[in-house]
Amino acid sequence: MNSSPDVRFMRRALELAQRAALDNEVPVGALLVMGPEVIGEGWNQPISGHDPTAHAEIVALREGARQLRNYRLAGATLYVTLEPCAMCMGAALNARVSRVVFGAWDQKAGACGSVIDLPREPKLAGRIDVYGGVCSEESAALLRKFFEARR
Repeated sequence: MNSSPDVRFMRRALELAQRAALDNEVPVGALLVMGPEVIGEGWNQPISGHDPTAHAEIVALREGARQLRNYRLAGATLYVTLEPCAMCMGAALNARVSRVVFGAWDQKAGACGSVIDLPREPKLAGRIDVYGGVCSEESAALLRKFFEARR
């Protein structure tokens, strides 16, 4: 089991995911943490923002980079309620994020082992420690509830 700070930060990411759901966006939330401090938060906003790149992870990474005034985020941990897609994992790799902690696995678009495994791709520069399954039941339930309501 992951340490309690991971669970505490993931619970905040779940609150952000609920914010996305209120906006009729796929309920995914993310935070970027440096040490004990949250430096970036985000929730899915591609529909409301008319921006296909406005995934929760990208929003959190952008905010964190602005806070640090640096596009390199070495030492940071990205928490996200759903396994990142290739775009978001690529952004985390390019930013040199140190860790990614996620909740639910994404069998359709996950880039941390479900569909592809970018963090372990030997041809890519940079390495990220990845921990999946933190608060996975809560994350999956939020997504399931959202999609059931849309059917």
